[in-house]
Formats: sequence, C-alpha cells, structure tokens
Amino acid sequence: MKLVKLEQSLGYTFSRPELLAQALTHRSFGSPNNERLEFLGDSVLNCTIAALLFDKFPQTREGDLSRFRAGLVKQDTLASLAQQLNLGDALRLGEGELKSGGFRRPSILADALEAIFGAIYLDGGFDQAVKVITRLYQALVEDIDPKTSAKDAKTALQEYLQSKHYDLPRYRLKSSTGEAHAQTFEVECEVPELHITTLGQGASRRIAEQEAARQALPLAIAQKQAQQKKN
Repeated sequence: MKLVKLEQSLGYTFSRPELLAQALTHRSFGSPNNERLEFLGDSVLNCTIAALLFDKFPQTREGDLSRFRAGLVKQDTLASLAQQLNLGDALRLGEGELKSGGFRRPSILADALEAIFGAIYLDGGFDQAVKVITRLYQALVEDIDPKTSAKDAKTALQEYLQSKHYDLPRYRLKSSTGEAHAQTFEVECEVPELHITTLGQGASRRIAEQEAARQALPLAIAQKQAQQKKN
C-alpha cells in the first residue's frame, strides 16, 4: 500500500515493482540495495536538470547555470522533495538505522530519491524519468531568478557582513517538531550588531538555516543603508 501511494505521488507506475523496492532498500537492510541505482539516478537527474535550465535560461552563462544546477541537485533539495513524497514511510532500513531515525536522515532520503530516478530509467526509459523529474522540480526551476546571486543564502549573508566588517551571524536550533519521518526544524539566525533575528523552517537543520539567512540578508542591507543616511 505504501508503494502504491508513492507511485501515485511520483505520477509513475512501475511495470517492474522490484526495481522500486530495490530503490527504497538501504544497504543496512541487505542486498540488493539502492547504491547502484542511486549512482545511475544521479546521472539522469543531473542531465535532466541541466537540460531544463538550458532551455529556461537561454541567456545565462555556463557558470551560473552550473550553480543553479548544484542548488537543485544538492542533498537538502532532494531530501525536501523526498519528504514531500513521504518517502521515509516506504524505506527499507536495517534495525540499527530504524532505531537511529534513518528514515528521516537527509542523506538517506536524498540517495533513495536518486535511486528511484534510476529505477524509473531502467523500468520505463529516459523519457519517463525526465517526466517525473520535471514534474517534481518544475516549481523550483520556476522560482530561480537569474538576476539575483547564485550563491546560497548563508554564503551571501556571511560575505555581506564580512564586507561591512560585522561579526558573522549566529545560528541556533530552536525546535524540531512533527513525526520522526517528517520533522520540521526551526532555526534562529542572529546578527547582534544590527539587532536582527530571523526564524527559518525546513525539513532539515541546514534548510532551516538557509531560510533564516535568506530572511536576514535584506534586513541587514536595509539596516546598513539606514545607518548611512543617519551619518
């Protein structure tokens, strides 16, 4: 039943369901596991995202396209998509990983999603894999603004503060809520010298930190501009 729900969420039904089962099998559970499928799916994903970006941004330079792609295929993004699919519910993990909460670990979720892309490629061909990946990533690709910095939010905030000779921001985990397989993390970002405090939420601590930093950067810029006007 869990696999049926997952197929519905993916928008793809396997003709060889054993491939989906293997894609969801962590090495701690036994063999065959999803490591080889993850390797294959990683390549299919990168090729698909590259093609989507190439078509979407015909005037954008190669370096920026590469950074956009890196942000889309990184572990945090994959883990977030996996949680939206409730992928953790269908994972097959060894006893140790189950006890340690492996079904919510970003690295395991990300690898399993890439393995699923590899499994779809083997089951239905490249075009089917492209369709699934495109549907999952469509909103994320649409949200990319090539006019803004391709740097991640934490890096952009850090570099801005350093350029103005401010101390680096501080990040604190405020809470983690929800079921073990679908937790939401809340992280505080503080820039003491500018009296800025923001809260970010996400499916992992790193995603929450990025969201908090994304909120803090425009506030820091506005604070600096206000100080300059007073002087």
